[in-house]
Amino acid sequence: MVLIVDAANNLTLRTICSVKAQNAGLFISQGRGIHPTRVINSHELIFVKEGELEMWEEDRTFCVMAEQTLHLFPGRRHGGLTPMVPELKFYWIHFDLVPEINANTALPGIEVPQLQRIQRPERLESLYRDFLSQQESAELHPYSANLLMMLMLVETTRSALPQTEDTDELNVIATRAHTHIRMYFDQPITPGRVAEAIGYNPDYLGRIYRRVYGCTLTEAIHRRRIHRARRYLMDSEMTIEQIALACGFTDPDYFRRIFRRYMQTSPGNYRSLYARVHVNTE
Repeated sequence: MVLIVDAANNLTLRTICSVKAQNAGLFISQGRGIHPTRVINSHELIFVKEGELEMWEEDRTFCVMAEQTLHLFPGRRHGGLTPMVPELKFYWIHFDLVPEINANTALPGIEVPQLQRIQRPERLESLYRDFLSQQESAELHPYSANLLMMLMLVETTRSALPQTEDTDELNVIATRAHTHIRMYFDQPITPGRVAEAIGYNPDYLGRIYRRVYGCTLTEAIHRRRIHRARRYLMDSEMTIEQIALACGFTDPDYFRRIFRRYMQTSPGNYRSLYARVHVNTE
């Protein structure tokens, strides 16, 4: 069951549906133009990789930041609020929800909010890239496309969990640690050094971070480093050794092991596999 949260009308659609994927792409802004005003007949899930995207849909406005998704509804007019900045990159995919006639109403549902911060952005990006790679090579079977689309929706809803009274305070602490990792991932940081830098006990900070972000501080450091390494592999001519050093790994072999652990392939294979994607620019 797919639950669509319609914030504009304060409505949650609890309809048992199957997901039917259409097409997808990666938009890279060249610093000019504005998202067109239009009405489409499908759902669209936008995932901002870098920069900020300012959009409107009917009478609502959205500022979609990096590592956030925006769900646009079919049949509603939407468009851009401001010209797109040069550093903006976002993935997009169109999909339909087809009601199931003979569905089991006891099935659990996933709740798709309209605007969502993503806990595991590297996982969602991997799903988009897998879809794009198969799409461009004409190897994308409809079953695979629909499954990848469903997995994207699942990743989008991971953060939509029940909140507790102290959530805001814990989010602030975890966000400070997250920001520190994002700023200094290419330096010799450890969970202990992150905790020392923001003034908390390492064990306490580790528990809070895992509760908010769903992973350990060590995993967060690795994920940020691998996230940047993937960008270098796709967008640069740097060697594997150079990429390892640029991402905070002093040992290229250790970098290869960590990369394989998170991406299930070697850095060299990843570079070859994902060099071919569907990219549109403005």
